[in-house]
Amino acid sequence: MTLALLKRLLEPRSIVAIAGSPEAALLADQLRAGSYRGPLAVFDSLDTAAFPPGVDLVIAPAAVAAEAAVAARPSGAAGLLVPDGGGKDVAVLRAAAREAGLRLVGPDSLGIAAPRLSLNATAVAVHPQPGSLALVAQSNSIAAGILAWAASREIGLSGAVVLGEGADVDVADCLDHFATDVFTRSILLAIDDVSDAARFLSSGRAAARLKPVLVLKPPKPVSPRSALTHAALIVTSDAAHDAAFHRAGLLRVNDLDELFAAAETLGRARAAEAGRLAIVSNGEGLAALAAGRLRQIPGAAAVPAPRLVRTAAEYHAATAELLAEPQVDAVLALNAPLAPVDPADCAREIIRARDAAPLRKPVLAAWVGAGAETVALFAAAGIPSFATETEAIIGFQHLTRHARLLAELMATPPSHGEDDLPDLAAARAIVERALGEGRHWLDPEEVADLLALFRIPMLRPVVVADAAAAAAAARPHFAAGRTVALKIVSPDVPHKSDVGGVELDLASEAAVIAAAGQMAERLRQLRPQARLSGFSVQPMAHRAKARELIAGFATDACFGPVVVFGRGGTAAELIADIHAALPPLDMASAEGLISRTRVSRILAAYRDVPAADRQAVAAVLVALGQMASDLPEIREIDLNPILADATGAVAVDARIVLEPDPQRRRRPAIRPYPASWTRQLALGERRFAVRPIKPEDEVAIGEMLKRVTPEDLRLRFFAPLKSFSHAFLAHLTQLDYAREMAFIAFEEATGDAAGAVRLHADHGHVAAEYAILLRSDLKGMGLGRELMILIIEWGRAEKLQRIHSQVLAENGPMLALCRSLGFEVTLDPDDTSLRRVSLDLTAPGRPPTG
Repeated sequence: MTLALLKRLLEPRSIVAIAGSPEAALLADQLRAGSYRGPLAVFDSLDTAAFPPGVDLVIAPAAVAAEAAVAARPSGAAGLLVPDGGGKDVAVLRAAAREAGLRLVGPDSLGIAAPRLSLNATAVAVHPQPGSLALVAQSNSIAAGILAWAASREIGLSGAVVLGEGADVDVADCLDHFATDVFTRSILLAIDDVSDAARFLSSGRAAARLKPVLVLKPPKPVSPRSALTHAALIVTSDAAHDAAFHRAGLLRVNDLDELFAAAETLGRARAAEAGRLAIVSNGEGLAALAAGRLRQIPGAAAVPAPRLVRTAAEYHAATAELLAEPQVDAVLALNAPLAPVDPADCAREIIRARDAAPLRKPVLAAWVGAGAETVALFAAAGIPSFATETEAIIGFQHLTRHARLLAELMATPPSHGEDDLPDLAAARAIVERALGEGRHWLDPEEVADLLALFRIPMLRPVVVADAAAAAAAARPHFAAGRTVALKIVSPDVPHKSDVGGVELDLASEAAVIAAAGQMAERLRQLRPQARLSGFSVQPMAHRAKARELIAGFATDACFGPVVVFGRGGTAAELIADIHAALPPLDMASAEGLISRTRVSRILAAYRDVPAADRQAVAAVLVALGQMASDLPEIREIDLNPILADATGAVAVDARIVLEPDPQRRRRPAIRPYPASWTRQLALGERRFAVRPIKPEDEVAIGEMLKRVTPEDLRLRFFAPLKSFSHAFLAHLTQLDYAREMAFIAFEEATGDAAGAVRLHADHGHVAAEYAILLRSDLKGMGLGRELMILIIEWGRAEKLQRIHSQVLAENGPMLALCRSLGFEVTLDPDDTSLRRVSLDLTAPGRPPTG
């Protein structure tokens, strides 16, 4: 099911409508009443319907939708829109549409709109104007509200689709469509649920790299529940969705007001840096209100003193001066209707100043009590305008949030050593042994062993059976001048402190024996059914200046494992200073997770307290992400507290909950780094290490490109290249392994990058386009052939059907290599200077390896 079909459905050039239900009849009436530009045929029933060849969209009621799909198939129809529920089985409709080769929107869909075609096939009376904002919604009522709002604010749409029950076309499909649509500048998502987390994240990340994507998702109420770990209490459905949106670079908003403010801003303004806002106002009080509201934003930059003006000409001069100021990222113009100056004249001067500015910095406006004329002026100029200064500041806040999201999305992570990869066989053996014994928990010593395998420091406990054994285990620590912590071990008590099962700073064997007896008695009184397996003894961690943190992960039903981090302690979930992220994590994304918490501020040095080792904390989070990826048998893990100071980070207490049911185990929604595809190559006397590319390879790729001749760069990129920006290199190195792959080869002798090959799959994961580039001094030795063979192997493993590319006709060596590997070489009908090369991966046999 290709994007070409979806494009025909959402931008139909011809329509057949069957008005066999009230909902379908309403859409037919809307189409008749509008000025739709294409051929439109409306029939009262399926029995009387005719489908002309090449019809793009069929509108049919649910009662006959399956039959309509079958009837429309010979015409080559692209899509089916079902506006009602009709009591039909969704699975039956989906199967019928797929069998007929149609994309299906609905059932129970409010409809679609394509304003450029004057198409309003929705159950909303307003007719959207053409514009650059795309709307994708699951809820009919929310979609109707957004369409009405857009019309009232003269905000145009590039398209709108309301998915209804989403039997076929889903949010991910629409993200892929609007991400590549040249008429769409921003995308609004109004969703209730995510059905396919992996596809949603893959499509969302790809779209967010190209244009702002706003998400409105109503929060779900959290019912009181018991949990075995703090992480499980923290990872609610909302927290998991927040983590997913953040990871994909999507900007979440909480209500329609916030959505409209964000859409108004991001639909009309864009900024790479938007932290420093200058204010121009004709009223001191209005400016003070805006400045005060701006200071309330967490992490807001210092607010410059507002510029106060009296006339339209002064508005122009102040705005022009501020836009030229290097320390200003954006300007907010405020206006109160003070006679005798005409607010519309002031608006015109703001627009003139913005248009004449040498740099296209964002300008926002809040004209209190503005009339239709002023609103229209700002709308025509593409300047976000708001009714109040508070709305304007909220809109500006979305600019800053979006800028930070993009920066994090495109960040190059620091290198993190590969030499300390965990022994996965040993890790799995620990987990499988516990599951084989019917246990849902790892005991404290097993937890310590597992953490050690993943290089997570922990104060190692010793588990003993009784009080006397606990005293004996503590003896060496007392001899060394250390105190100990004593904790009960019970499979029936997830939170030991709830039953007084923790005693700290015990300094003698007698104190240990007494404490053990008291804890056992408290357990008998408070939890008479709980089993006491024994006690754990740990040396006390005396770190007077350490910060107490929590880290771990829990499993969400939709997105799989979710890593959490924040301020630790027994009331961690009540302190509400914990944020979440989806694994896998690298050092950059781990640092991003840390920085979103308030506790991150006290990780820095203050007073006489030296800064904590943030890299050590980030390394713990990376390791937890790897554990979540490699061991789906783990359902939850708590490291609480983690003590972090200048010397590093160490877990004091940890618990790991297992998932015995294989059907409930979840791997991360984001495909982890495919380390198993690492290879070694020997070509004559030279040896190469080949592995999937990583974001931190940006520098290596940049250095490699410097050793490629201008002619070889032209043959690869079809145009001369003279410089390589961070954005360009990030595109080459930051991959979504679910839809693309790239391998990089390093010379083992020097560690320098030698060449790279990449493959990008289409939306349907059927075909993929390849590209390859070698250092010019290494051509002709067989490296390119080996890299091509490897990417073909990857394509087959991914069950792709075809690999293809375009090659300049003058690039004889590449064409010869393609032919030797079994590619078919044909003329490009659109450009005689190009050749199309294609390899059928479903054909038997493998490419030659000699």
